[in-house]
Amino acid sequence: MSELVMSNQAEKSMNNEQNLTKSLGFWIYLMTDCVLFASLFATYVILRGSTYGGPSGHDVFNMPAVFVETILLLTSSFTCGLAVVMAKINYKQAALVFLTLTFVFGAGFLTMELSEFSNLVAAGHSWQASAFLSAFFTLVGTHGLHISVGLLWIAVMIFQVMKRGFTDGVLRRLTLFALFWHFLDIIWIFIFTIVYLMGVA
Repeated sequence: MSELVMSNQAEKSMNNEQNLTKSLGFWIYLMTDCVLFASLFATYVILRGSTYGGPSGHDVFNMPAVFVETILLLTSSFTCGLAVVMAKINYKQAALVFLTLTFVFGAGFLTMELSEFSNLVAAGHSWQASAFLSAFFTLVGTHGLHISVGLLWIAVMIFQVMKRGFTDGVLRRLTLFALFWHFLDIIWIFIFTIVYLMGVA
C-alpha cells in the first residue's frame, strides 16, 4: 500500500515537473515573439516616412474599419478570459460557448485584416510600392499570421474540451492559449496606436 502511494506521489511529482518545463518553454517562446515584434515595430517607425512619393498612412488607412477590427479583437480577448474562468469552475458548456465566440470574433478580425490588405493591393499599394508599405505589410501581416495560428489553436482546444473534458493537460493548454491570445491583443493595441493612430495624425 505504502509503495503504491509512493509510486503515485512520484508520478505526480514527475507530471508537475514536466508541466513546469512546458510552461517555461512557452514563456521563452513569448519572449522571443516580443523581440520579433519589437524589431518589426522599430523597422516600421524608421521607414514610416519612406513613401517615395507614394501614399502615406493618412492616405490609405480606413480608420472606421480599423476601429471595428479593434473592437472585435478586444471582445475576443474578453470571451477568451471568460472561457478560462468557466473551465476552472468546470462549466463545460459555457466554456465551449465562449471559446466558440472567441473563434468567431477572431475570425472576423482576420477577415477584415485580409480585406484591408486586398483593397490596398487592388488600389496599387502593395508591399513593393514603398519602404513604408513593406514595413506596414510585414508588421501587420506577422500579427495576422499569429492570429491564424491562434484560431487553429482554438479549434484544437474546442475539440479537446469536447472529447476529454477539463483534464489537467487541457486546462494547462487552455491557460497557455489564453496567455497567447492576450499577448496578441496587447500587440494589436501597439499596432493600432503606432501604425494607425500615428499614421493618420
